[in-house]
Amino acid sequence: MIIYGKQVCLYALERHPEVIETVYVAKKGVLPQHLFHQYHDKIKFLEEKWAQSMSKGGNHQGILLEVSEIDDPDPDMIKKGDFIVILDGLTDVGNIGAIVRSAYALGADAVVASGVRQLNFSAIVRTSSGAMLDMPFLLTHNVLDLLNELKQIGFSIYGAAMEGEPIQDVVFSSKRVLVMGSEDKGISKRVRGKLDGLVSIEMKHAFDSLNVSAAAAILIHRMSYAVK
Repeated sequence: MIIYGKQVCLYALERHPEVIETVYVAKKGVLPQHLFHQYHDKIKFLEEKWAQSMSKGGNHQGILLEVSEIDDPDPDMIKKGDFIVILDGLTDVGNIGAIVRSAYALGADAVVASGVRQLNFSAIVRTSSGAMLDMPFLLTHNVLDLLNELKQIGFSIYGAAMEGEPIQDVVFSSKRVLVMGSEDKGISKRVRGKLDGLVSIEMKHAFDSLNVSAAAAILIHRMSYAVK
């Protein structure tokens, strides 16, 4: 798996040496001296045209990494957390990466993607600024089974919707799930049937909604602290 861009690559090099297979450098001085020495045996220098090819025209900023594939976490391990974020039908890797970043920074224990067949994990690592390497992330095709299992072990399931109760008025169960639907369709009907409640973000001005990643960050922050 190839990731690129200075911020995410330096994060991976500093925090996750165990996943680094090859360091591709296309710009002089892009690596701090201590990382250059640490990864000296894994560094390969590239011409710009090859770096552009490997990044498929993306802004590689002079550095790319080949890293080992991300293994799916054990679903039973995810159930041991207290706060899980489920993405129902989200496909945009920019939004997914931003949500993973917020979830990791603000205290969620895991992120689960559902309603999609596959995802570009390298893009999510990049758009999450590397948080994907730290956050347990599960792609499931059986979200209803997962929700049933979570409810059986004491989780309460909350969905984000415009008609929901204002988030500032809700005190959440200690074991809780936040479900975010896609921007165009919202939460699917089959998942809505499993919800214990709906929450929303109250707008100060007349505006219909926020970007899903911005909304997720606000809701995750609130749900991290307003707990019984």
